[in-house]
Amino acid sequence: MVTVDDVRSIASTLPRSYEVFVHGRVKFRVGQLVYVAFSRDEAIMEFGFPKELRAALVDSDPDKFLLPRPSDLRFNWVGVRLDAVDREEAWALVVAAWRMCVPKKVAAAYDATKSGLAAPTSASRARRSRSRGSRG
Repeated sequence: MVTVDDVRSIASTLPRSYEVFVHGRVKFRVGQLVYVAFSRDEAIMEFGFPKELRAALVDSDPDKFLLPRPSDLRFNWVGVRLDAVDREEAWALVVAAWRMCVPKKVAAAYDATKSGLAAPTSASRARRSRSRGSRG
């Protein structure tokens, strides 16, 4: 079973991510965009997920995943019961939701740090483009 503290430890590693407490609920944001929110009893984690894929996700395992309340159906949002996921699956869901909120270059830099590669700097990109231009 995953807890809010488990998700907090995941979200704290994500660039531009921060935690807020709104109307009795823990939420994680990038800018003003919420990408993860917990129910008041912390039994359900709602997270960003493409609207066009959420019905298939919920249908794939209705004991684990659930649609958001009717007022939130207009958003890219779905829920998961925390007692039905492990830390590894929660990590994948949280990071995927975070990716929906950050620029591609931020996600790419995060991926580079996780794979052990350094993200290319503007100086290294400039060197590569100059070296390509001199070939000839």
